[in-house]
Amino acid sequence: MKSSLLFAILAGTFWGVGGYFEKAGLQLLKMPPIVGITIRTGIALILLGIISIPAWQTLEKTSAISGWVMLVIGGGIVAGTLGMWSFYAALSHSQNLGVTLAIAFAFSPLAGTMTGLLKGTQQMDWKIALGLIFIIGGMILIQLAHQGTRS
Repeated sequence: MKSSLLFAILAGTFWGVGGYFEKAGLQLLKMPPIVGITIRTGIALILLGIISIPAWQTLEKTSAISGWVMLVIGGGIVAGTLGMWSFYAALSHSQNLGVTLAIAFAFSPLAGTMTGLLKGTQQMDWKIALGLIFIIGGMILIQLAHQGTRS
């Protein structure tokens, strides 16, 4: 199995299992989503800070400002702050974790592919197009299956 596929499966598994406990914790504590994401981010910062110490020594191009800007804006602001805040807000209002996870994470490849197409760094062929259509169809089916319930 390719390591990229294994890590993607692990990420989805961790996010799904973690999302279950995050949703339950938010609802049990009646905690505002912004407080929950702050706790999550703080814990992740501490743990990732510790385990990343050896990796910092391998950096070569630390003066490439455009790389830092992309990480700060794309990872820190867009994905890390806005994305996680939106996800926590969805968790706090959702009755069905599976629907919330499916919609949130199904939009990720759509948004990433569209960004790549607009920037000219993503190629489009019939397999990618068909896969994106299946993602959209899957989201529609999941939403229709839970129509009338709070999702």
